[in-house]
Amino acid sequence: MSSFPVSGSPRVDPSAPLTRGVGGTCVLVVDDEADTRETLREAVEMVGCTAVLAANGADALRLLRERKPCLMVLDLIMPVMTGEELLDILRQQAALAHLPVLISTSAPQRAPAGIPVLPKPIDLAAFWAWIRQNCHCNAS
Repeated sequence: MSSFPVSGSPRVDPSAPLTRGVGGTCVLVVDDEADTRETLREAVEMVGCTAVLAANGADALRLLRERKPCLMVLDLIMPVMTGEELLDILRQQAALAHLPVLISTSAPQRAPAGIPVLPKPIDLAAFWAWIRQNCHCNAS
C-alpha cells in the first residue's frame, strides 16, 4: 500500500478499456517520489491503460523518445530536470510539442498557464476523466 494520498471514489467507470500506445504505453508518469509514481501507475492501470515511470525530467525525455506515450502526468518540483524545464524542451520539439500534459503537483500555483493541473492529493475521478478525454490510443 502506498503512502500517497488519493481522494475520490475508487470505483472505475466500466466503459470500454483504452488500448495501449506506441511501445505498449499510454501514460508517462513523471514524479521524483517513488510512492507517488507507483500510486499513479496503479490509477492509470485501473482504467485499462499502461504506464511507464520516470523519476525526473531527464529520464522522462529519454522515455518519451523511446516509448512515445500519448499522455504525460508531470510533477513540477524534481531533481536533475524539473517539470518546468521538461515542458520548455517539449515546446521546442515538433514531435513532442502537442503531447497532452497534466500537472500533478503539491504546488499548483507554480504550474504554467494553459496546462491542466490536479493538485495533490489527486482526485481520482478527475484524473480518470482527463485520461479518457485525452488518450488517443483508443481512436478507433
